[in-house]
Amino acid sequence: MKRILLVAGARPNFMKVAPIMWEMAKSSQECEPILVHTGQHYDVNMSQVFFDELRLPAPHENLEVGSGSHTWQTAQVMLRFEPILLKYRPDWVIVVGDVNSTLACALVCGKLGTRVAHVEAGLRSFDRTMPEEINRLLTDAIADLLFVTEESGRENLCREGIIPDKIHFVGNVMIDTLKLLRPRWEGSSIFRRLGLDPAHPYAVLTLHRPPNVDDAGVLMNLIKALRELAHHLPMIFPVHPRVKCHLLSQGHLVWSRLDSGESIPRKGLVGLDPLGYLDFIALMSRARLVLTDSGGIQEETTVLGVPCLTLRETTERPVTVTRGTNRVIGTDPGRIMDETLRTLDQPPRPVGSPPLWDGQAAARIVKILLDQSG
Repeated sequence: MKRILLVAGARPNFMKVAPIMWEMAKSSQECEPILVHTGQHYDVNMSQVFFDELRLPAPHENLEVGSGSHTWQTAQVMLRFEPILLKYRPDWVIVVGDVNSTLACALVCGKLGTRVAHVEAGLRSFDRTMPEEINRLLTDAIADLLFVTEESGRENLCREGIIPDKIHFVGNVMIDTLKLLRPRWEGSSIFRRLGLDPAHPYAVLTLHRPPNVDDAGVLMNLIKALRELAHHLPMIFPVHPRVKCHLLSQGHLVWSRLDSGESIPRKGLVGLDPLGYLDFIALMSRARLVLTDSGGIQEETTVLGVPCLTLRETTERPVTVTRGTNRVIGTDPGRIMDETLRTLDQPPRPVGSPPLWDGQAAARIVKILLDQSG
């Protein structure tokens, strides 16, 4: 029996780990999954709610790292992960995505000679000012198996000199979760609890990347443009905890509380506490438009067929532009205004899901791992 240790650290990781855990449960005679939560995200709304909704087992280990600078957080994960690796001595470690925990655990595996597989390998924005880009590059250089979500991932890895035999095009585990949980998110009560008529047009907004939210001037320019757009339709904004206090203190949001009995206003920028997975996907699935700086949301909107405007200068997921509903528009307020109004007037037409985004990526990953000798 192979012992396979899976690492989850931050909110985006849980939706990627979940389908792999579900698939491994079908192969319980062949593999023993060990789940390690680094605690990079630890707030109930950013962590525990996902374990509950995704029906993940309690982690075998929780490193409880918490917040800190990128360097501090990466170092703390490494220090706390090493004893875990020595304790369990797994046959494989699976790291997912591009957060600090992904790189930190891959580095420890490299130092101790433990085989590591990277799920969502090969994605490149070609912008090294993004901490996630550094995490991707270094994790892929260390990994023994690289599971890619789109053909650009394979091309990037080959260009960087990765041995082709290490690279496997398996599809997208985020889409596995989206498809497998469709009956549950379609049954979400979020519209009733928000007092929102899903037939009335609305947009969804997310912002969390440091270049957009840590500089007060940049953030205020964005919010000014978005508030202007919210005169056309309500813009529902689940707010990252570190952004909430600043925006509330400046009076830029109408704050809404779930189950308050009050209806969402027909216009305006409406702030919410972070939502769980099922509520958020339900809300996004019926939106006229999504504006975001998230990577995963670009993928989810592509499969849902919802227009997406990415508030960044680059994307590491080009298939969401070439085959999906995503456009990368940057952060210039004037362009955001123009592109949003154009998209509302002439929404893009989906051309179908990218290759292998069929809900079977986790099954391919587990089969490849179990087929590996040793």
